Amino acid sequence: MIETNRLKIYAASQENMEAFIEAQNVEILKAAYTEMLNGCLAHPHQWEWYAIWMIELKDGTHIGELCFKGLSADGIAEIGYGISEEYQNKGYAAEAVKAVLDWAFAHTEVNAIEAETDPDNTASKRVLEKCGFALNGVIGEEGPRWAVSKR
Repeated sequence: MIETNRLKIYAASQENMEAFIEAQNVEILKAAYTEMLNGCLAHPHQWEWYAIWMIELKDGTHIGELCFKGLSADGIAEIGYGISEEYQNKGYAAEAVKAVLDWAFAHTEVNAIEAETDPDNTASKRVLEKCGFALNGVIGEEGPRWAVSKR
């Protein structure tokens, strides 16, 4: 578990992920979270690099999730994140991403973290900028690709 001043962030267990997936009523999210669980099951020794990471307030209130999309052989992982609408614009996403970047870069095999965001998603771009990401000139499936290297 990672703790910040306001948050608790942790990689969910198989049971937590299964319950979380079952509770989803948005099919695209259900499919994405199922893909994460399948990644965990296929790579149990790299669980945290595929798991749904739960973002909670210190009182246990669930406010969002983040994930990595595996860790490549060259030490690059992609991150994704989301905060529930009622908790947006309070700095929680940047706080969570910064904390997880510190965790990721503590692993010697990690060289960089990347992210993609829709060009019109101003809030997500702000989070990436606050966390030290910069555009790397690549366009991915979800939009421009951002990267931050080990400090």
